[in-house]
Amino acid sequence: MVIGLRAHDAAYAPFDELVPNIKAQGFDCIHIALSKSIKEFTPDIAAMTPAFAMHMKRVCAKNDLDVAVLGCYLNLCNPDPVQHKEIVDKYTAHLRFASMLGCGVVGTETGACNTEYRFEPFSHTDEALKICIDNLAPVVETAEKFGVLMAIEPVWTHIVSTEDPARQLLHEIASPNLQIILDPVNLLHAEIVEDQDAMLREAFDQLGNEIAVVHMKDFVLQGDQKVPTAIGQGKLDYPYLCKLIKEKKPYIHCTLEETTPANAVASREYVQKTYAEA
Repeated sequence: MVIGLRAHDAAYAPFDELVPNIKAQGFDCIHIALSKSIKEFTPDIAAMTPAFAMHMKRVCAKNDLDVAVLGCYLNLCNPDPVQHKEIVDKYTAHLRFASMLGCGVVGTETGACNTEYRFEPFSHTDEALKICIDNLAPVVETAEKFGVLMAIEPVWTHIVSTEDPARQLLHEIASPNLQIILDPVNLLHAEIVEDQDAMLREAFDQLGNEIAVVHMKDFVLQGDQKVPTAIGQGKLDYPYLCKLIKEKKPYIHCTLEETTPANAVASREYVQKTYAEA
């Protein structure tokens, strides 16, 4: 696997310093959300020029670091028409930017049908899934025009919550430019924690052809609440996950989450050791 880090989980530095710092920690790719990682100026649509994308590309190439994911985690199902247009415009800008940056995928989630981006029971209905498909489809068409891959991340508390709605969404949009970011912890909830290996098998069986990136973190339970934590400090069955990746997804980008500058290297070493033994 190609192991990476979310750029905003590293110690902050201007981009030209941030990239070699991440490489020096032994990582080979990054997940970058411009608004979270670029602080030296405001990386809004106006700043997302071809020159900026090409500069980032040169810096990453110089340090032999892939851009695995360009994050654009905005709620495409926001029902407010003004806010929705602004969100779509930002997706268009990210897709255009990605085409010049040469990243793996533009990553996103599927949100909720409200302006607050919060879970509500309606999120897990067929009606919400139809809204999601209708809103995502034109954005995927834009990705096709730019020759860029878009990848959705199923999350239990979002509209695409499990493998089944993810499979339905992939089938109905039917685009080779639409893929999946698999974050196993985001698919888990308290009722299936003890049967998580079955969930992992199902995810790889149903979505395996479209899984483009794996997000890696861990979790603990506090009562019936799932609390994310750094890798190796929780309950996720990493030996089994690494076994599936080794068998089915060689060389896939795997980006770590919930790390800090103090534990990122230890998390990477844990994953590498577990993968080697899988």
